[in-house]
Amino acid sequence: MSVLTALMAAALLQATSASTAPDLSWLAGYWLDCSGGREASETWSDLRAGLLVGHTVTVRNGRSGFEFARIGPMPDAGPEGGLAYVAQPGGAAPTSFRLIESGPQRVVFANPANDFPHRIIYSRTGDVLAARIEGADDDETRSAEWTFNKAQLNARCPS
Repeated sequence: MSVLTALMAAALLQATSASTAPDLSWLAGYWLDCSGGREASETWSDLRAGLLVGHTVTVRNGRSGFEFARIGPMPDAGPEGGLAYVAQPGGAAPTSFRLIESGPQRVVFANPANDFPHRIIYSRTGDVLAARIEGADDDETRSAEWTFNKAQLNARCPS
């Protein structure tokens, strides 16, 4: 195979995989949930070369917690590729969740081997971003949900 043929094949493969990757740019922005006696803010960067970077800050009863996250190419995915949501709650070691479903303004990631959660689901309707985690913990099915509203950067919940 000539160098030119190899370069053209590589460019075609890259264009094909880029076009089949779901558009998750709808996640970008600053999101705020003021329900359940807590203040949760989630911030997602705009999509850059297939990568979104996010963080969450939750305040409840005067205590705060955080999580780092990114959505991008699946680590060690091999030639088939794939996207993953990589979570680091409280700065812990990263845990990957493989993309298993995507549609217009909805995405689902899963890692059945993780203790909890097994699935992470995001969906957006207008200026509302719904987030849900679900799975089994000690053989008990459980879930948690957040309903974020699009907000100005660093906005806070009313006191």
